[in-house]
Amino acid sequence: ITSAVAFDILPLKLHPFSQSTPTGLDCVGWKRRVSSCVIADGALDKTALTDDVGSEEDLYEDFRSSNHRYGHPGGGGEQLAINELISDGSVVYAEALWDHVTMDDQELGFKAGDVIEVMDATNKEWWWGRILDSEGWFPASFVRLRVNQDEPMDDYPLKVEGGKEDDSSSGTRRFGMGQTTKDQMRTNVINEIISTERDYIKHLKDICEGYIKQCRKRADMFTEEQLKTIFGNIEDIYRCQKKFVKALEKKFNKDHPHLSEVGSCFLEYQTEFQIYSEYCNNHPNACMELSRLTKVNKYVYFFEACRLLQKMIDISLDGFLLTPVQKICKYPLQLAELLKYTNPQHRDFKDVEAALNAMKNVARLINERKRRLENIDKIAQWQSSIEDWEGEDVLVRSSELIYSGELTKISHPQAKSQQRMFFLFDHQLVCCKKDLLRRDILYYKSRINMDDMEILDVEDGKDKDFNISVKNAFKLHCRGTEEVHLFCAKKPEQKQRWLKAFENERRQVQLDQETGFSITEVQKKQAMLNASKQHHTGKPKAVTRPYYDFLMRQKHPTLPTTLPQQQVFMLAEPKRKPSNFWQNISRLTPFRK
Repeated sequence: ITSAVAFDILPLKLHPFSQSTPTGLDCVGWKRRVSSCVIADGALDKTALTDDVGSEEDLYEDFRSSNHRYGHPGGGGEQLAINELISDGSVVYAEALWDHVTMDDQELGFKAGDVIEVMDATNKEWWWGRILDSEGWFPASFVRLRVNQDEPMDDYPLKVEGGKEDDSSSGTRRFGMGQTTKDQMRTNVINEIISTERDYIKHLKDICEGYIKQCRKRADMFTEEQLKTIFGNIEDIYRCQKKFVKALEKKFNKDHPHLSEVGSCFLEYQTEFQIYSEYCNNHPNACMELSRLTKVNKYVYFFEACRLLQKMIDISLDGFLLTPVQKICKYPLQLAELLKYTNPQHRDFKDVEAALNAMKNVARLINERKRRLENIDKIAQWQSSIEDWEGEDVLVRSSELIYSGELTKISHPQAKSQQRMFFLFDHQLVCCKKDLLRRDILYYKSRINMDDMEILDVEDGKDKDFNISVKNAFKLHCRGTEEVHLFCAKKPEQKQRWLKAFENERRQVQLDQETGFSITEVQKKQAMLNASKQHHTGKPKAVTRPYYDFLMRQKHPTLPTTLPQQQVFMLAEPKRKPSNFWQNISRLTPFRK
């Protein structure tokens, strides 16, 4: 499994082992204090945080004495449940979602897809596990507990000393698991899909009613803009998921779960799931805003009060807000596992197969939109480097650089030729002129609206419209005004690349219309504002991490001292070819002023 676009964060693992009251916290004492902070209709009393329960310092001391660590995204429910199973003599297996490469002899290295026996999960971030004869620490966020703990290991070939896989069925299985039927395996996967969806709905409800509702009653603490930044469109996601769960419930066969036909539900809601794109794109902003607010004690107390009143598990708000990002990524994994245990003769087989491809496309679309939003900052920076810019900003109509290069433009009436640099964006072609002395400086000259243009291939020889001989030429013909632009490339292959680029531009515009992709005015203005600030300073802008590390390492003498990085959005496809955006821009070196 490779990644097309990654969020630079460490996703926590939320598991429906524990939905009860938080662990490791004096809930009685906190609820007594919280009850004095919240009035009957749920709004927080403005004076309660200080007047009714003492000073903020006293409350903070109680907060610390409860052994609670706000900001730590891992709860104790999953670890307690896993260790209870281990202590009872059960064998617990986890499947690796990402490669874990390490040079530390105390860490356990593995590749995505490997099955690990979990031997100790007392630490929230690092678990102790075993693969064959190797034991060591590994990051808990890199794995997920296997749905089928009793699944035979025939699907996970053994690796022998020679490095080759041993598929021998007569040999001893790696973990000595018992054989079960394929129908039982499918039952386990179906049950997991249904149960996790129910838990997810409760989770979204807790956020909407436990946090957002309370925050809206505290206009003195939160503006609507802040709430939009922190929670994004999670309320829209909640409404969508409620309908999705109802559809799943109708298709769920309680008496014989393996006969359930759930594939059609994913196909029906694949378009609605695209609303996750907005949420995922906003998530970095939510993390930064929460990081800023939780530096103030009253916000820490407020968020904790909301969590306790809603009786949510012991995870901080940033951890809760991460789960929609994880959820949309988990659907392809669940469907792949479901397809694995669905017989081709099963009535649900074709729908599950189609649903798997559909959800991969949803994840791919989310990745693509994330990449496009990142590109608008680069486009804004490029425009700020162009001298004598006129007219509207590029971002008003465009969000993607398709191609760029040098062409000879021939104009009427004297068939005057000019060497120009052209940048093809979606919807428009921008023309610039190089400085005579400083070839890395560009001056804006004009632009062409590509929505009205027709591309015409011109044969080598004399052109009738311009009455001149041309080579490697093509025309842009305006359908409305009959205006014609003639361009010549230096080589035939350059001409073909331009013709291909024009086809890609039209395809991109059509795809954006079909998928409803658009960039908000706020995002456009912010990108231009950031580019303007960077341009005026004359210095390279410091690159800051868009996400903050909200996983806090516990002190342990044998735990690894570094946190490995992993990628959130996973696609079962080859890595995207590197964009030629910066390659094209770097030829001009406009940022070396």
